[in-house]
Amino acid sequence: MDNDGLGPGPRPDGGAVRPPEAGPPEPLPYEGVWRFTAPAVDASVPQARHAVRDLLLRQGVPVAEDLAHGLLVIVSELVTNAVRHAALLSPMLAVEVAVGAEWVRVSVEDNHPYRPTALEADHGRTGGRGLLLVREIAREAGGACDVEHTASGGKVIWAALPLKPAGLP
Repeated sequence: MDNDGLGPGPRPDGGAVRPPEAGPPEPLPYEGVWRFTAPAVDASVPQARHAVRDLLLRQGVPVAEDLAHGLLVIVSELVTNAVRHAALLSPMLAVEVAVGAEWVRVSVEDNHPYRPTALEADHGRTGGRGLLLVREIAREAGGACDVEHTASGGKVIWAALPLKPAGLP
């Protein structure tokens, strides 16, 4: 991993950065990056959620139960958005889980060029709040989320959450 074993991407405030002369630390047993693809169909939503849950358990990632629950809601929302809004131009999607020493990041990539925004949905509607929910879960956990364009013209939407709850040492 980049960044002296801490991995790329956002880290919780106060995240330790090792001086270069200290040398890279050994990666923790649960650190790594896993990526899988799935068709942009409804059945992929629970499959992605279960795959991420099983990965966290199998790797022994030290994630609190409430943080894991939030992370799985994020996966469900991001995959649902890709299925509902990108499937026509992107029949396949990719889910990536990256775990560093201090954070976990999930992302969903599709080949649709439209970059979504978090909208306040009409209270009479039953949908339309997915990205807003993702951003709020990430913010409450002390993490971050964003949407980026890919080199192929699609997009990747990611959320990174600290493994330790915000405010704890």
